[in-house]
Amino acid sequence: MRVHESSEDYLEAILMLKERRGYVRSVDVANELAFTKASVSVAMKKLRESGYVQVDEDGGLILTEAGLAIARRVYDRHRLLTEFFVRLGVDPEVAARDACRVEHDLSEQTFEKLVEHAQKKFEKDS
Repeated sequence: MRVHESSEDYLEAILMLKERRGYVRSVDVANELAFTKASVSVAMKKLRESGYVQVDEDGGLILTEAGLAIARRVYDRHRLLTEFFVRLGVDPEVAARDACRVEHDLSEQTFEKLVEHAQKKFEKDS
């Protein structure tokens, strides 16, 4: 199922925060993405209604299986694209920003071919 880019960003942020901190609240997402608490609250409601996020009894955000699948896909793309751009000589901060822009819009086919090309290129150079 295709979700909006903003939803993908929220799900990815929840996954990254969970990996770093072990526990994620809406305020953590707001701080991570530099969004207002109100904006995050509205987004979390939509993600809950869509079945991507659950909230535990302490207010912690938990990705559902569907939410986790989307978050992992986006996060994996982000990491791979960032690494690819850095290996091309792009400054790491610029590479991460560019990867964030590109990660949502590349087709699966183009992304797979990019990964194949990068693997061949970097294996050959190693």
